[in-house]
Amino acid sequence: MYITLQPWKIEEASILAGYYNNLNIWNNLRDYVPHPYGLEDSEKFINSQLELVPVQNFAIKNEEEIVGGIGIALLDDVYKMNVELGYWVAEPFWGQGIATIAVGLMTEYVFANFAINRIVAEVFDYNKASMRVLEKNGYFLETVRRKGILKNDLLVDDFIWVKQKIY
Repeated sequence: MYITLQPWKIEEASILAGYYNNLNIWNNLRDYVPHPYGLEDSEKFINSQLELVPVQNFAIKNEEEIVGGIGIALLDDVYKMNVELGYWVAEPFWGQGIATIAVGLMTEYVFANFAINRIVAEVFDYNKASMRVLEKNGYFLETVRRKGILKNDLLVDDFIWVKQKIY
């Protein structure tokens, strides 16, 4: 399977909105991401990314089309040597190994282009597939914040996965 990461383009806003406006994806995201997620939301997001160098958020593409998204959030203050990783694959493409390849590509990219020590990914307890993606890419489970997340009016565990730079 051929997967690439490419910076988002404004003309892809409708594709992003179409895939990202999915309750099954939103159930694994933080609540600051709006749901429903519309064209205006995706345009605002893509526009916020256009001037960032190095690029922080990418469309995940297979040989033919966009199939998801992946990116990082730079952390600051005492956490400035860390970035937080987030990713999603559009539901029609689940179970094909796309996220595993994309996380591998993004991990290499981040360590090569950002002066950081660790990549951190938080996964809600019911997203076992995402945990397996991280494990396959050499991330380790650092800790679990028991009932640390309130999502959809339910308290759930928050699994913290980490990959450290090898010097």
